[in-house]
Amino acid sequence: MRVSTGGKLTASASSNWHVIACEREDDARRVLGVLPKRFGRFGLTIHPTKTRLVKFTKPGRREKSDGGNGTFDFLGLTHYWAKSRRGYWVIKRMTARKRQRRAMRAAWNWCREHRHQPLKEQYQVLVQKLRGHYQYYGLRGNYRKLWGLWRWVERAWSYWLKRRSQRAISEEEFAKLRAQYPLPIPVITQSI
Repeated sequence: MRVSTGGKLTASASSNWHVIACEREDDARRVLGVLPKRFGRFGLTIHPTKTRLVKFTKPGRREKSDGGNGTFDFLGLTHYWAKSRRGYWVIKRMTARKRQRRAMRAAWNWCREHRHQPLKEQYQVLVQKLRGHYQYYGLRGNYRKLWGLWRWVERAWSYWLKRRSQRAISEEEFAKLRAQYPLPIPVITQSI
């Protein structure tokens, strides 16, 4: 649960996660004080370390966005303020650092554990994994993170294919393999 100041009073929920945005800080503090009592009526509790008050206001006209302050992670995305191409402050989203590392580690381990399967089967599963990732994290402004994961998956696949037998695959052979089985490049699927 995160109570954020800097917007109108709204709530968004997915399973056990909620974000409540209040326009004024005193409203946010009042909501944060009342929530434990309301949850207690239904036998629920608020997690003490996951509940916090975040000041998430638009930076001033000539201010720079201060990297860590005012950002928060929600549903695997880091929400932060940045300038649009026209120079206006907008809320942007990118894959949260923890989720990106987890996806990269999972891809590396999967390629290692399944390196002896036929290439076509490996290719089909990797395509499914990448497309699923693009469907969820394919937000406008998140292309750099998607591209980083794509490069990582290709590198992991190459690394573990080269170590699956006594005779290693050369770079030229992997280039031919890459032409025959191209991994899908990142795609922006949502423009929130």
